[in-house]
Amino acid sequence: MEIPRHHVIRERHHRIHNPLDDAKLATLGGALRLSASMSILDLASGSGEMLATWSRDYGIRGTGVDLSSEFVASAQARAAELGVGDRITFVHGDASTYVSTSPVDVAACLGATWIGGGVDGTVALLDRSLRPGGIVLVGEPYWLKEPPDQEVVEACHAQSKDDFQSSLADLLRRFDRLGWDLVEMVLADPNSWDRYHAAQWLTVRRWLDENPDDELASAFREELSVAPLQHVLCREYLGWGVFALMKR
Repeated sequence: MEIPRHHVIRERHHRIHNPLDDAKLATLGGALRLSASMSILDLASGSGEMLATWSRDYGIRGTGVDLSSEFVASAQARAAELGVGDRITFVHGDASTYVSTSPVDVAACLGATWIGGGVDGTVALLDRSLRPGGIVLVGEPYWLKEPPDQEVVEACHAQSKDDFQSSLADLLRRFDRLGWDLVEMVLADPNSWDRYHAAQWLTVRRWLDENPDDELASAFREELSVAPLQHVLCREYLGWGVFALMKR
């Protein structure tokens, strides 16, 4: 089983597959007070940048699980590059069914809560791998302000404004209703959103130049013509953050 090919092509040069940049990812690691005694499970781990850099900086051990064999290979290469391949492992598999054989200190899913059917199910899935007193990390979007029309909603890759929480406050209330304390958070900003989306445009354009006759070429040609405008339309309306939760 693999994730759709177009997604892999679009983000093949990304090290971080969400709207956190390098600095924000480092800020998150520092905020969690990580140490070499800690273990982390990262579901939908992408190219493994979180585990690899945190293992380099803090000595953590960890496992990443992702449905893309190409991203898993990139993650393994990154771990080797940073000299941490003996401390972290990357598994090609379905994160939606993965539970750690040993409880971990941090269980994370950054930007892929579809693996649990939404926030509630993903938090419950992560909890199954977590030691008592451990931390769940969830990356999730929310509206910064009410989208004015359906064009903006669809520019933010949603079908309805109800696809995302109506505000940051509402998302925090949801965590509270689930019985979790919010203990830290790091939020994306317009510049880190730019780095996530704009980097895709150059990747797609270069891929089109190299693969003009590929079966995906026409779809990517259309995407490249509209993606920058969609991002600009969405930029001031959609927020995203990583939220650290501890169970009450």
